[in-house]
This record gives sequence, C-alpha cells and structure tokens, in this order.
Amino acid sequence: MGSYTKDRAEISVEGQKVTLTNIEKLIWPEKELSKFDYLKFLTVVAPHMLPFLEHRLLTVIRFPNGVNKESFYQKNCPDYAPDYVETKEADGIDYIVCSKLPTLYWLGNQAAIEFHIPFQTVHSKNPSEIVFDLDPPSQKEFHLAIDAALILKEVFDNLKLHSFIKTSGNKGLQIYLPLDETYSYADTRIFTSFIASFLETKYPKSFTTERLKKNRNNRLYIDFIQHAEGKTIIAPYSLRGNKDALMATPLHWSEVTENLHPTQFPMEEGIKRIRNGILPFADFFEAKKKQPFNQVLENVKKAYSN
Repeated sequence: MGSYTKDRAEISVEGQKVTLTNIEKLIWPEKELSKFDYLKFLTVVAPHMLPFLEHRLLTVIRFPNGVNKESFYQKNCPDYAPDYVETKEADGIDYIVCSKLPTLYWLGNQAAIEFHIPFQTVHSKNPSEIVFDLDPPSQKEFHLAIDAALILKEVFDNLKLHSFIKTSGNKGLQIYLPLDETYSYADTRIFTSFIASFLETKYPKSFTTERLKKNRNNRLYIDFIQHAEGKTIIAPYSLRGNKDALMATPLHWSEVTENLHPTQFPMEEGIKRIRNGILPFADFFEAKKKQPFNQVLENVKKAYSN
C-alpha cells in the first residue's frame, strides 16, 4: 500500500494519485479490523472482483463510522469525487462505474463496504447472467439453501448449463448462469419462473416463491423476481456490513456440502483462498461463450405452450 501516517496517505495507482484518510479507523471493531485492513483486502481481491464491477452501474452501502454505526446506500456520485472516478447517468442518477483500481481504492477510503451491481452492463439492456438467490429465513436454516443449490445443480447439469455458486455473505447462496447478453429479461423470466415453480411444486415443504415473509412458514424463499432490470445483487468478493466481515464468496461446487456455512468465509479467509489459488469463478466469462441457453429456453417455452 506504500508509506502512510496514522491519518493520511497518498498512493499512486495506475497513474492516479489516490488520497487515503483515517486509515486506522476501525471498521469492524469486534475483529479489530481497520480501514487499512480493508484496503489491503481490496488489493488482494481487485483482480477477481473488478471484472464483475466493470461497466456496471454501482450501488454501494457505506459505513463511515464502522459496521456498528449508521450506514447508508449511495447511488449518486458525490460532487467531491476525483476526476478519475468514472460515472454514467441513468434514470436521473449519476452512477459510479468502478472499472479501475483507483476508483476501487477511492470507494474503499469512503468506507464503501458492500458493492451491489445490476445484472447488465452499461453497454446492453440484456442481462449478462441469471442469478438465483436462495434465501433461507436465517443462518440457522442455511441447510435449506444447500439443499436447494444441490437440487438446482442437478437440474442445470441435466440441461448441460454451466453454473457457478457463491455465498451471499449473509445467510444464503446465489447460483449464477453466465449469458452472452443476447437474451432479454423477458426471456430469462420465462426460465427463472419455470425453475422456481418446479422447486416449489416438487418440494412444497422446503421451498416457496411467496414474497411475504410472514407467509413463508420457515421455508426457503426462491427469489426469481429479483432477477430483473434495475435490480441488483451483491458482487462476487464484496464484503458485507456485518460484524464478522463476511465475504460474498465464490465456491467450488464440491464445497457445497452439509458442512458448509457462510460464517466460514470472513475477510481473512477470503484473502487466504485467493492467495492459495482457490478461484471458482476463474472461467466464468469464458463460460458465457459456450452456455447452451438457447435450446433450453426454447424447450421451456414449448413446455409452457403445451
């Protein structure tokens, strides 16, 4: 990170001068993790996180006084942002687009902990991936997310679809199907609603598409409605603003067993995984080119028409 004092540092990143302030401030007090620790984390994850942030309208959640204090969502780029911070206007909002390392460091200095991204880039109105958000009532019911994920893995394998999985960094799991941006949200909704209905019909005691929490009866919520234009999902490798500094962690499917639990992946474990070469999303973007989604979609449309 270069030399620094207790209160301030100026580092050169890809030809830009990035000013860092209050770098010893504790962001996760229980774990004694400071802003400096967080910036070091971003240094490690940046090569793997930035490809998912690149060219996407960014919403962040900032925790300027640590995760135990007040937080707020930020969509609009503030007036005081440096010139190197790229922005893109959409729906009257001047969004930050975090495609480069200096912007990531600047956001880190702003105590932007959670990075939420839409499913499409600024270059397309079509989604770059389908994401199934498997949301159990609490971490105590995390086993429901494991069960649903393994069922869906079998379904997607049978359909010859390439699937990837990560923790949400909170209490659930999220399954990704990379796409080549030729399918509309109307197309993907046909598929996601079909899959969600399949799970709910076959396993009604475990899974539900019920939006109201009070009516879920401790079942896992399959959030297929969240996959839509204007909606966002937590980015791979983003931390969460919880006391344990949990990371939204890409997993190998072989790791999705009854022993899996989201608390296994705090910031420090995320750093270890990357340094040990555990990179389950390494071929994610390559998979876009060979995803046989068209045939699957046509078959689902035929099933609905019949």
